[in-house]
Amino acid sequence: MAGFEPRVEYLESFRCPLGGLAAGKPRVLGHGAEIFVSTGSELVYVYDQEGRLLTAVYRFPGQVWHLELRALGRLLYVLCAQKGIYCLSLDQASRSVNRGDGGDRDSEDSEDGEPPCTVIPVHPDACLLPDDTLCAFTVVDDTLVTLAQGPARWKVQLSECPCPGEGARPRGHIGEVELSTSSPLAGAPGEPAAPRILPVLCCVSPPGSSALQTRTRGSRGFSLEQALFGLLFGVDASLLESPVILCGLPDGQLCCVVLKTLVTSRLSPGDPKALVKILHHLEEPVVLIGALKTESLPEDAEDTHPDCLVALGHGGRILAIKASWDEAGTLVPELQEYRLPGPVLCAACGGGGRVYHSTPSELCVVDLARGRAPEGGPGGLPSLLCPAGLGICSVVTLSVSSEVPEGGARLLALSARGRLMTCSLDLSSEMPCPTRAAMADTGQKIKELLSGIGTVSERVSSLKKAVDQRNKALTCLNEAMNVSCVLLAGREGPRPISCTITAAWSRLQPQDVLTATCRLENNSGLSLDRGWALCVQVLTAPASDPDAAGSATTYTVPVDRLGPGDRREVTLPLGPGEDGTLDLPLTVSCALHYSLREVVRGALAPSESFTDPSLDECPSNVLPEQDGICLPLSEHTVDMLQCLRFPGLATPHTQAPGLLGPVSDSVDTFLGSLGPRSEPAGPASLRAKFLPPSVATIKVSAELLRAALGDSHAGTSLGCATLQWLLAENTALDVVRARRLSSVQGVAPDGTDLHLTIREVAVTHLCTAGPMQTVEIQVESSSLASLGSAHHAVIGRLQRMVVEQAAQSSSPPDLRVQYLRQIHINHETLLREVRALRDRLCTEDDASSCGTAERLLQVYGQLRSPSLLLL
Repeated sequence: MAGFEPRVEYLESFRCPLGGLAAGKPRVLGHGAEIFVSTGSELVYVYDQEGRLLTAVYRFPGQVWHLELRALGRLLYVLCAQKGIYCLSLDQASRSVNRGDGGDRDSEDSEDGEPPCTVIPVHPDACLLPDDTLCAFTVVDDTLVTLAQGPARWKVQLSECPCPGEGARPRGHIGEVELSTSSPLAGAPGEPAAPRILPVLCCVSPPGSSALQTRTRGSRGFSLEQALFGLLFGVDASLLESPVILCGLPDGQLCCVVLKTLVTSRLSPGDPKALVKILHHLEEPVVLIGALKTESLPEDAEDTHPDCLVALGHGGRILAIKASWDEAGTLVPELQEYRLPGPVLCAACGGGGRVYHSTPSELCVVDLARGRAPEGGPGGLPSLLCPAGLGICSVVTLSVSSEVPEGGARLLALSARGRLMTCSLDLSSEMPCPTRAAMADTGQKIKELLSGIGTVSERVSSLKKAVDQRNKALTCLNEAMNVSCVLLAGREGPRPISCTITAAWSRLQPQDVLTATCRLENNSGLSLDRGWALCVQVLTAPASDPDAAGSATTYTVPVDRLGPGDRREVTLPLGPGEDGTLDLPLTVSCALHYSLREVVRGALAPSESFTDPSLDECPSNVLPEQDGICLPLSEHTVDMLQCLRFPGLATPHTQAPGLLGPVSDSVDTFLGSLGPRSEPAGPASLRAKFLPPSVATIKVSAELLRAALGDSHAGTSLGCATLQWLLAENTALDVVRARRLSSVQGVAPDGTDLHLTIREVAVTHLCTAGPMQTVEIQVESSSLASLGSAHHAVIGRLQRMVVEQAAQSSSPPDLRVQYLRQIHINHETLLREVRALRDRLCTEDDASSCGTAERLLQVYGQLRSPSLLLL
C-alpha cells in the first residue's frame, strides 16, 4: 500500500449547489495542457494547466450531460439535457473572444487572484442535432451515434456527422434500431422522464480499424484483441472489420450493435432484433464499459491491444470477459463476476489492468492482472479482487490522463465540492494479494467486528425504540392538549366533539330492556387516538325522595382511533334490574377520559434490554395523582315520559318493540289458555283492583304554553301540541302527532297503566279581569310509584319552560292576592299535616296505622291537585 499513496494537486474550485455535486452528470476531459470541465450545469470550463488559470467558460442552453473533443479541427461536441447535441469550434470561439465579440463576465475567480474569465454564450445555431430524448452519444469516424430514450424503449440512431467547415446540421439518419428493455421506462407515455443515471455508450473497434485514429477524446472508445473481439461480436463483425457500439443501460443490460450492419440494414430491411445482441445483464445500472490489458507480453508481440472487457455497475458488481482456452483446446470467452464496495459514483480504466472506481467514502483501485488467485492458470481471470484505497473521497467524475508517467498513473478528478484535482500514483510496487492464512485471519477479525457491530446495533435499536416511544408520547400529549382546548373553549353553537344520548326499549329475552345509545361524533380536525376512552355514568335518583343518595354505574369504552368526521355508537342497558324495577329518573352523563398513565408510562419505563441513566432520571412517580383528564361532553335525563310505551297506538302489523307492553312468559301464556288463574296478592295488585286510581293535575297558562311552543306545532289544538311537547323524546311521538291526540293511555315500566289527559279549562277565581284560559295536564295511574315518576317528569319540563320564558314574558295579569294567599295557607296546612302523619306512622302499631296511612294518602292526593296556576 505504500506505493499507492497518491500525490494530490488541487487546480481550481468551481461553484456547486448546496449539498455538493451529484454523480452521473459532471464530466472532466483532458487534452494536452487543456482540461474541459462540466459540473452538470449549463457551463463548460476550459482550464489551462500550464498557466494554471481558466481561459474560457461556455454557457450552453441546457444542462451539460456529456463532452467529446475531436482533436482535428478542435471541435467540442456537447450533449445538453432535453436540447440536443451542439458542436463548438474552439478556435473560432477563441478568436471571437479576442476580438471582444460580446460575452458577459462570470463570477468564477481563479485561486491566484486572476480576474474572472469571459463567459461565451453558445448560439442556438451551433445545435448539431436537436432532440430532447437524447441521453448519450459518441462520434465514430464521420458518424454520429446517439442513444435516445423513447416512451418504452431505447433507440440507437446513426447520423452523418458534417466535417469542419460544412453546414451545422447533419445530413440525416442513416440507420436506427430499438433496444429491448427488461423494465418499462419511467414517465408518462410519450414523455419519458430523465433517467437518474445516464446510460453508457462506447465504440469497440477491432485491431487495425480506422476508427482508432479518428477517435474523439472522451468518447470512451477502445479496441480489443482479435480473438476476444471475434468471440464477443461474431464472425460478421470480424470479417467486416466493423466497429461495434456497446450500450450499458440503466436497467443493467449490456447490448451491442455492429455498426456496418446497422448502416446496411436501411438498404435491406430485415428483423431489427437480429441487429441487437445482449451480452450480459448486471441487474443494476451500468456506469462503466472499458477494456484492460491483463497479460504481460514480450515487446515483439504483434497484438498489444486490450484483452479484457470490463463492465461496472452502480451497486459495485463488476463483469470481466476475456478469451481463454478450454480443456479441449477451444477458444472460449471466460466470464467472471466480482463484487466491489458501492455505490459506485464514477469509474475509469487505466493501464496495467487497473480499474479506478469512486465511492462516497473513498477512491479505490483494483488490479485484474496482479490480483489473481494462486490457483488461477495462465490466461485466466483472478478469483478475488482486493480494492486498495487511495485516501480520496467523494470523487464524482474521473478520467485517466494519456500522459502516463513511467511506472505510474495520473488521474483527473472532480470532487463533490467542485474541486478539480490531479492525482499522481506510483504503481511500481506490487499490489499485495492476501494469502490463505491472511484471509482466514481477516475472516476471524471480520467475525469479531460483526459481533461488536451487532451489540452496538442492538443498543442503538433499543435507544431508538425508547426515543420513538417518547416522541410518540409527546405527540399524543400534544393532540390531547389540542382536544382539551377545543372542548373547554366557551364557544357558542354546536361543539366540535359531541355526544348525543337517546333512550329506547329493546326486546331481549326474558324481558324488555331500556337502553341508552351514546353517539360520539368528531366534527373537528383532530383525532382521538390511543389513551382516549368514552366514560358513561348512569346515576339513579328516585323521584319519591330527591335527597336520597342514588347509585351510580360507570361504563368505560376505549376509543379506537376516531378521526375527523368519524362517529362511534355505544349502547348500554339502563334497566330493569334483577328485581324487575326501574328507578326513574336516570341521569346519563358522557365524558371523554384521557389516560396519562397508558400513554406516558411506556415512554418513561426503562428498556428491557439495557439500562440507560438518562432514562432513569424521569421515574414513573412524576405522573400526577390523577389517572388522567376528564372532559365533560353531555348529560341527559331519562324520566317516566320517555319510558312510557303505548301498545294501543300501534296496529298489529306495525308494532315496534318500543310500543309494545311487557313481554309475557310462554309458560304463563300456556297456563292462561287453560283457564282462569288466581291473581297475585301483592299490594300494587290489590290497590289496582279495589281502590280508585290516583290522580295528579297541573294547570298552566295557555298564553305561556303558546309562547313556549311557538310555531313548531301550528295547525293543531293547544292540547294536542302540549301532549306532543311532553312526549317529544318518546318513540311514540310520530304516532301521537299523526293522530293529533290530546289523551293517551300508556304502560309504565312496571307494567301498570298510566293515563295522560290534556284539556283546556277556564279558571274563574284567580284573575280580576275575568276567566283565564289554561291547560290542565292530568296524570292518572293505579300505581303511586308510576304516578309520582310521571308527575315529577311533567313538573321538571314545566320548570325548565318557565325559566326559559321568564326573561321574555310580559308582566302577569292582575291577580286576586287574597285568593292566592288563602291557597298558600291551605297548602302549608296540608304540608304540616303530612309531616305529623308521617311521624305518627313511625310510632303506631300495625292495627292503628291503617287509618293514618289512609289519611296520608288523601292529603297527598290534595297536594297533587293544587289550585295554583303556572303563569
